Amino acid sequence: MTNVTDRHLGRYFGLNLSRVVAAVAWVCGATGCAISPNGGNANNALATSASSASDSSVAVMPWQDTLFDWSPARVPVTQAELFRLEPALLEKLSDPSLRALTSAKRLDLLVSLLYGREMRRFDYSAGHSTTARETWLQRRGDCLSLTVLVYAMARLLDMNPEMQEVKVPPLMDRRGDMDYLNQHVNVLLRRSGPGQMLQGRLTSTDMVLDFEPQTGSRLRGQTLTDEGILARYYNNVAAEHLAQGRKPEAYAHFKAAILADARYGPSYGNLAILYRGAGLAREAEQLLLTAIRLSDQPDVPLHHMQRLLAEQGRAQEAAVYEERLQASRTRDPYYWIGLGLQHLQEGRNQRAIDALEQAQSLSSGFSELHRLLALAYWRAGHSASARQQLALMTDIKTDPDPEGAKKLRKKFSASPP
Repeated sequence: MTNVTDRHLGRYFGLNLSRVVAAVAWVCGATGCAISPNGGNANNALATSASSASDSSVAVMPWQDTLFDWSPARVPVTQAELFRLEPALLEKLSDPSLRALTSAKRLDLLVSLLYGREMRRFDYSAGHSTTARETWLQRRGDCLSLTVLVYAMARLLDMNPEMQEVKVPPLMDRRGDMDYLNQHVNVLLRRSGPGQMLQGRLTSTDMVLDFEPQTGSRLRGQTLTDEGILARYYNNVAAEHLAQGRKPEAYAHFKAAILADARYGPSYGNLAILYRGAGLAREAEQLLLTAIRLSDQPDVPLHHMQRLLAEQGRAQEAAVYEERLQASRTRDPYYWIGLGLQHLQEGRNQRAIDALEQAQSLSSGFSELHRLLALAYWRAGHSASARQQLALMTDIKTDPDPEGAKKLRKKFSASPP
């Protein structure tokens, strides 16, 4: 998933971890003040969608259909089309004999189809979300593309898949004049019962299908509905259009995202960017307020709201949002992990240690965090602290990468810091 933000928000976090790369776009930006919907082209389809949406925000949305030449034809991909499989693959997976296979054999079939007998990683491709059919034919895609494909295949095999959004450290992806704050989605195949969940973690029998298949021991994500993933797809496509200056297409897809899932906050913030660029400051502010209310991690809309208010000379109000933004960041271990990763990548080892230690003070059980801290300590010459972090990694029974500590131990012993 992607949040599109301007260059003033955060920095590029170049993570060398495929499972941290995300795919849902969010563009946040803008201003405005809550007002009633403008006199755009209302139509029965939109009215029906809005009335059935779970969030009352849709009913008072400041739609601008006339200004952006809205037409439903600008959104060609329907929910059914998003999950539709390529015909040959569909025929293969529809074979009734496959349902007679054990769940383990159906999983083997699914994994071999996706990754091949050699278990190659699925190729990651940033910047463009694709339908299940397109992803299968291209054999590459972003994490939303892969999630849609895996979910469609697993559902056909009666494997009860769950799409989930997984919290990861902030990752900024720069494309032209826009930065995209990425989020991550994947598919969970749970072979344990709900009662077997331990502190939000998966059991060793569960499997996460991602760019690399992972068995068990991963933190549980937020379950997504078909409509939720559709909203994220539309949001991503809208962000692509916005980056290319195709404003009518961007508007149509942001609107489709909101109507698909009114609870998905980034779509409102990203539509606000479009409105702000069109001089619709009050309407954009209304959208930002909604984005802040609906977002678990509202850093992007908080940032844009602060900028908007400051530009309008509303300094006291802007200061309130700046304080909220700073408080949100300082309480979030993922913010500090992302900052530590950036410092580590750019050779600022002590600053990396400071950020990662802050993350450690706000969390527990993060094997990846101990791994990063061990590396930062080792590079800074603190070998005793590095080994202590390795010991903490070893103590975590649910480490998704138990070989990580062994590799670092070997690295540390091979060459001193």
